[in-house]
Amino acid sequence: MENSNDSAKVAKLFREVMHLFKQSMSKVFEDIGITAPQGMVIGILSKEKTLKITELSTKLSLSNSTVSGIVDRLEKQGMVIRKRSEQDKRVVFVSISSDFKEMNQNFHQRIEEKIEDVMSKGTPEELAKAFEGLEALKKLLNGCEE
Repeated sequence: MENSNDSAKVAKLFREVMHLFKQSMSKVFEDIGITAPQGMVIGILSKEKTLKITELSTKLSLSNSTVSGIVDRLEKQGMVIRKRSEQDKRVVFVSISSDFKEMNQNFHQRIEEKIEDVMSKGTPEELAKAFEGLEALKKLLNGCEE
């Protein structure tokens, strides 16, 4: 029973940390005029380059209509472009617009700087513990055993 209690404590702490992280990152998104979901779409597209709306929906665990609405707003801001498939006109691909690519690199740099700023407030011991904990969490999420 001790293990399930510890697991519940870890799950609760993880939710709290994710909430705080999301709040912190929302400020970066807000500064460039996008919402957190829009930032997540931009983040995925920056890695994947071009995706179908359905693929974006799957990666975000959101409905196609929700993702389509997010993409609509990003398209109006000139951040992404849509292109219909030549083979199947029902299929729409989304990618980051060439105008936004430079801003996108700046965006990722600002996120890294924000994380570095938060981490710089920790002592070397706190940072070592955080690193150790994140490494352990990464192994657990990958399904690896030590």
